[in-house]
Amino acid sequence: MNAPVDVSFFARNAKPLTSYRPYWAKRFGPAPFLPMSRAEMDQLGWDSCDIILVTGDAYVDHPSFGMAVIGRTLEAQGFRVGIIAQPDWQSAEPFKVLGKPNLFWGVTAGNMDSMINRYTADRKIRTDDAYTPGDVGGKRPDRAAIVYSQRCREAYKDVPIILGGIEGSLRRIAHYDYWSDKVRRSIVVDSKCDLLLYGNAERALVEVAHRIAAREPIEQITDVRGTAFVRRASAPDWFEIDSTTVDEPGPVEPHLNPYLTTSEQAEAQGATCSKDDAAASAPTPAVVATPAVQPLTFVPNPALARGKRKLPPRDRTVIRLPSYEQVKADPVLYAHANRVLHLETNPGNARALVQAHGEGATARDVWINPPPIPLTTAEMDHVFGLPYARSPHPAYADENGRHDGPTKIPAWEMIRFSVNIMRGCFGGCTFCSITEHEGRIIQSRSEDSIIQEIEDIRDKVEGFTGTISDLGGPTANMYRLGCKSPEIEAACRKPSCVYPGICQNLTTDHGPLVKIYRRARGLKGIKKILIGSGLRYDLAVKSPEYVKELVQHHVGGYLKIAPEHTEEGPLTKMMKPGIGSYDRFKQMFEKYSEEAGKKQFLIPYFIAAHPGTRDEDMMNLALWLKRNGFRADQVQTFYPSPMATATAMYHSGLNPLKGIHRDERGEKVDIVRGEKRRRLHKAFLRYHDPNNWPLLREALKAMGRADLIGNGKQHLIPTFQPLTDGSYQSARRKNSTAGGGGLGYTTNKDGKAVALRPRTQALNEPRGDVRFRTSEPQPGRLLTQHTGLPPRNTGAAPAARGPRPAAKGGLGKGGTGKGRTR
Repeated sequence: MNAPVDVSFFARNAKPLTSYRPYWAKRFGPAPFLPMSRAEMDQLGWDSCDIILVTGDAYVDHPSFGMAVIGRTLEAQGFRVGIIAQPDWQSAEPFKVLGKPNLFWGVTAGNMDSMINRYTADRKIRTDDAYTPGDVGGKRPDRAAIVYSQRCREAYKDVPIILGGIEGSLRRIAHYDYWSDKVRRSIVVDSKCDLLLYGNAERALVEVAHRIAAREPIEQITDVRGTAFVRRASAPDWFEIDSTTVDEPGPVEPHLNPYLTTSEQAEAQGATCSKDDAAASAPTPAVVATPAVQPLTFVPNPALARGKRKLPPRDRTVIRLPSYEQVKADPVLYAHANRVLHLETNPGNARALVQAHGEGATARDVWINPPPIPLTTAEMDHVFGLPYARSPHPAYADENGRHDGPTKIPAWEMIRFSVNIMRGCFGGCTFCSITEHEGRIIQSRSEDSIIQEIEDIRDKVEGFTGTISDLGGPTANMYRLGCKSPEIEAACRKPSCVYPGICQNLTTDHGPLVKIYRRARGLKGIKKILIGSGLRYDLAVKSPEYVKELVQHHVGGYLKIAPEHTEEGPLTKMMKPGIGSYDRFKQMFEKYSEEAGKKQFLIPYFIAAHPGTRDEDMMNLALWLKRNGFRADQVQTFYPSPMATATAMYHSGLNPLKGIHRDERGEKVDIVRGEKRRRLHKAFLRYHDPNNWPLLREALKAMGRADLIGNGKQHLIPTFQPLTDGSYQSARRKNSTAGGGGLGYTTNKDGKAVALRPRTQALNEPRGDVRFRTSEPQPGRLLTQHTGLPPRNTGAAPAARGPRPAAKGGLGKGGTGKGRTR
């Protein structure tokens, strides 16, 4: 057997999940599904629920859905857990369907932030929701965690409310809200919850549940890691560090050189004190004002005193952040508070934070305890080994009792045959929410646990055809990676282990992951195992054995990676490696694909309009895309999620990575604001789309790069312009805009516009120096779904020669798999 091993010191600092004495309701045993109705409760023999979970997602009993994990974890502790999924929030009545919970409400907006789930990066309402049956939008309110908390309070006002999920994690302090373009209060204040649990909350929730079950008032539960709450009085026996201001140094006057004469000293300061000099330089006598003498004040050097005086223990130290009112009025202080919060995220050395909200009689503090201790391998195995049904609740079944028809839940369909092998990410990308929620410490499952789940999918999940769609996590190849030294890991305060380069203390051995790949694909009944999660290629190139294993056995034709950009300016603000790492990985990818006799393609992702991105940077990225024959289909515009470092840049115009100062030492960041400029950056990524050509021509001329407009290979966009209707076919069909054929035009020898026939008639037909290009892939060219990816070789006879229709937007089982959280 492969025994779980934990090298981190964190394993010694927390009570194991399985060490609690089970609650008395353990006698009922596990439920096939956690009940969503009174009828189901009656079938289980329950007269009431101990805990009721309210979620903005449909209830899918699968370990990739947060409510299922939390529910099953609490059930394993002996509690009776019910679920209210996507309730009608217009009144409190739907929140009474399961009766009054005996212990507390558990509230979450769902697997996604409700605002990001409902709005695009351009603040437009989405028409779909992957976490809803039938992919129907509008089943959850804006700021769902706040609304659900209010309705729970209305339903049973004396029942404690515990808030959790990613929406709570990203809003635990005063935060910039992109949708209202202002700084909002901590969600602890707005939701009026009794306790907020941030991050992966199994450890904190189990402790809190048992303490509430033991009749401990929730107001007294203030010492649990990973929690936040409102505190009106100062905490006794705590040492408070004031971090409510940013240094504001004035001009520093140099000390006078004592060896200079009085006249020379005055001359050095641009003045004079010599009577002769004054008389010579002025026609009339003048009175020179003598500056006031300021005595020097000597203070002890804090750096020297630190070794002599005893510092307070970190576990009894709290840092006071600038108040909500301060960060709302001053973007500089907002950036400062954001920097401090991110420096206090390592569970090994993080200190508590406190932030005042309100003034006078309404003043209260939001107290945030240090992050939770990560789960050990044994605890991860316990959580993922609980009796999940791995299916949506029967209430969502169609008339045939199935979930793959009109009531299909896309998010479940995407992860139906996938296995999550780890949590956390130490990449530290500034635009990403993973670190704020899951933390930098990698929490990995054991090999036996992973293999057992694959066998369960093979034997128990309906519709399994032998292909595991993903074997990964937030980052596919961070399994079992971490710091070589537990002591260094506990003391480290770096935001990333791989930027600006891979830390010398980081293990990059992919051996355990290669071993799992080989063992998993050797299982009987397993035909193929694909890797759909995002890949950190700068780590992968450190292990050629892993790259070879991945490329030759676990790529379904396309592999997604995320360079995000090619230019140093935006990459430094993202904390991403240079494009050289991509080039090295691409060489290895092509080498091992050729050795295996496979035609496989990389699908790189890029971000438009990220803070620190100039128009010239996007132009250079577009040129790089064209040189490499890539036409981006899935274009992502920067989305300022709450609490992310890049969002602090967007709001303040400063770079928190470099320290926050009010003078010239503070690094200013170019922010892409306004619809027109954001649209321009997105247009550069889709330089091949005729709808973008007028905007790009205007921009290139303004940038002095009209030389890139022409009909040659060296040009970025052509001089001719088809008549387009602004249509765009997205990979998400419901968010596409329909369009017709339209006529194009070019110029004849006399410079007059000449109409072209409709595109469907003009394929491959020359018109002077203009040729419409079909979606036929060319050798050595990397294309996407939008322009026609090379078809899979199915062994079928080749079709008759003719125009090839564009491939469908979806990637299917062999595509890029799960989307990334940003």
